[in-house]
Amino acid sequence: MAMKKMSPESLMMSYGFKPELSEGAIKPPIFQTSTFVFRSAEHGKAFFEQAYGLREKDEGEELGLIYSRLNNPDLEILENRLTLWDQSEDAAVFESGMGAITTTLLRFLEPGDLLVHSNPIYGGTDHFVKHVLPKFGIHILGFDPLDSQEEIEKLIQDSGHADKLKMVYVETPANPTNQLVDLEMCRMIADKFQSGEDRPVVAVDNTYMGPLWQHPLKHGADLVLYSATKYIGGHSDVIAGACLGSKEHIAMIKEMRTFLGNMAGPWTGWLLLRSLETLKVRMEQQARNAARVYEEIKDHPKVKTIHYLGALKPGTRQHEIFEKQYASAGAMLSIILEGGEKESFKFLNNLKLIKLAVSLGSTESLAQHPATMTHAGVDPEDRKKYGISDNLVRLSVGLENADDLIWDIKQALEV
Repeated sequence: MAMKKMSPESLMMSYGFKPELSEGAIKPPIFQTSTFVFRSAEHGKAFFEQAYGLREKDEGEELGLIYSRLNNPDLEILENRLTLWDQSEDAAVFESGMGAITTTLLRFLEPGDLLVHSNPIYGGTDHFVKHVLPKFGIHILGFDPLDSQEEIEKLIQDSGHADKLKMVYVETPANPTNQLVDLEMCRMIADKFQSGEDRPVVAVDNTYMGPLWQHPLKHGADLVLYSATKYIGGHSDVIAGACLGSKEHIAMIKEMRTFLGNMAGPWTGWLLLRSLETLKVRMEQQARNAARVYEEIKDHPKVKTIHYLGALKPGTRQHEIFEKQYASAGAMLSIILEGGEKESFKFLNNLKLIKLAVSLGSTESLAQHPATMTHAGVDPEDRKKYGISDNLVRLSVGLENADDLIWDIKQALEV
């Protein structure tokens, strides 16, 4: 009988690992080593020639182990497995999500280039894009998720740098407002302003959806970025990032990673390998819990509205994008309370089960106040413009009993 093509959740247990190379261990050991012994000087030479791009790989040749800044078994197995969910050709893993984002931006942007990005974006990314990249002579142009293709194209044309567009960077759903951006539209915009042979890159921060609920490569993106700390790690015990895409693009990013030195270490790789095995069951339960929480609190008198993908109205442009791009409403709720910062803080301080902490996608539910926490560094006018208000509380729904979560939210609203 022919071998069945296995699903990613099945392959997560063994893909890319050969137990016979590790004393028969059922799980990859932690290869806690800085360097690796070459079988011969000739092998060392061949490995470095390949690592530094001095020659093409021979047919069937794999990059040998050299030094853990370049490669490590835990890192390589992890990168192989990460490709399965997004069906990418390759992946690069970093010691943080910001490491993945900044390395990618620095690799594809040069002085004089134009970066077009969606708004709002995560506070750390927002600072790097708006306050660091301009120091390198890179032009920055933001757009609203609700802008039409024609409106975005006009912004680019009017910028005076249309012929220098090199990247469209998108965060969808937007953090923390849950607004959606049409990725196929972004691909068309990038292609329209292609100048010369280099096709502008479309990069998507997919952290909010994890590898399960949205696959940007299927909708025209070139690169998918993650804070792997979130759903991929999922246990609030590791910081990591990842970028996925074609072999060509990831090779370019790995080259930059080698010299920036922000690759993930073996312990980080091992922890993420452990987490990938339960990613699907975790995320599916979190989505079920989030749907229950939304239904039970949406009509509470102290709740003005909730930004939740499961609440998008049919017939709207946002719902059309959701139907096209997403496999789930996810597990992130942005609750708009009656009142302002005082009422938001009161609610957060009165939670008993849900933890008051930043981050998302973990086994435990987390709540925070974006305007004064994760997005505190965003320009106040931008926060106001894009709906990061004083009465917005972001909730990442975890794996607790849904009834307990609902009780906790309701009692915190009533106090």
